[in-house]
Amino acid sequence: MKSKELIKTLTLAEKAKLLTGKDFWMTQAIEAKKIPSIFLADGPHGIRKQKESNKDFGLNKAYPAISYPTFTCVANSFDEELIEELGRKLALEAKSLMVDVILGPGINIKRNPLCGRNFEYFSEDPFLAGALATSYIKGIQKEGVAACIKHFAANNQENLRMVSNSVVDDRTLREIYLKPFEIAIKEAKPKLLMTSYNLLNGIYTNENAYLLNEILRKEWQYQGLVISDWGGLNDKVAALKAFSSLEMPANDGTTTNEVIAAVNDGRLEEAVLDQNLEYYLNFVLEKKTELTEEKFDHEAAHNFALKIAEESFVLL
Repeated sequence: MKSKELIKTLTLAEKAKLLTGKDFWMTQAIEAKKIPSIFLADGPHGIRKQKESNKDFGLNKAYPAISYPTFTCVANSFDEELIEELGRKLALEAKSLMVDVILGPGINIKRNPLCGRNFEYFSEDPFLAGALATSYIKGIQKEGVAACIKHFAANNQENLRMVSNSVVDDRTLREIYLKPFEIAIKEAKPKLLMTSYNLLNGIYTNENAYLLNEILRKEWQYQGLVISDWGGLNDKVAALKAFSSLEMPANDGTTTNEVIAAVNDGRLEEAVLDQNLEYYLNFVLEKKTELTEEKFDHEAAHNFALKIAEESFVLL
C-alpha cells in the first residue's frame, strides 16, 4: 500500500503517535497497518548498539564494534574511494546487528578548535567536507542501510549547544555552513537528515522554516526524512510546520497529545501532518524491506581500519 493510501486509513491519534520515537533508539510500529519499527544507531566511526534496554541512554554494555579512524584523520587522505568503502563496511556491520539507520555523517564546519565533536567532522573546508560526505553516504546506502546526515546547521560548538544562537548572514550561511550539506544532499541523497540543537538567527533549527522548508525542501528538492537530534525538540507543532517530521527519542505522550489538540483547534492543518507522515512512511516502508541479518567479517574490517589510518597519515 502506498504511503498516501495508508495515511487515509490512520486515525488522528495514530498519525500523531508515529511521529515520535517508541523508545531511545526505535521508532513506533503499528502492526495492524503493517508499519514496522526502525532501529537507529550511532555512529560515524563504529556501530554503537546497546545490549540492554532501549529505554535508557548512557554508557551501557554494547555489542563489539570496529573502531575506525575519526573523520578528522580520514579527511587527510582526500581519498573518496577509501571513504566510500568505509561507509560500505559500516553498513555491513550495521546489517549484522539489525540496524536500519547509521546516524552519520556529521559534517559541521570546524570553526572552534575547542569544539568537543570536531573529531567526527571532516574539515574546515566546505567543499572537502561535502565531497567526502558524499562518498561516505553512497557507501552506506549501496548496502541498503540508511545514512542520516547531521547536524543541520551552523552547529559548531558543544558548550551550551542546546541554547546557543548562531547569528549568520545569508552569504556566509550558504557558502560555508550549508555548502557541504548541499553538495552531499544533491549528489548522494541521504535518506535522513538530523537537525541541530542550536538556534539559527534566533529560531531553533528544528523548527526553522527558512532553513528546512525554503532552502532544504524547496531549493534543494530534498525528499528524505528530517528528524530531531535526541532531545532537540522545542515546539512540536512548529517543527511539523517546518517539516521536521520525526521526534527522537520517545516522550511520555505529551507531544503526541499536543499534535492532536493542535489539529482539533485549527493550529495545525491535518494536510501538513499528513505531509510529514508521507515523508516518514516513504522512508519506513521502503527501508524495512531491504534489511536482512547477515554475518560480518570483523577481522577484515579491522585490517581495513588499519589501512585507513595508514592512508590518512600526512607530513605536517
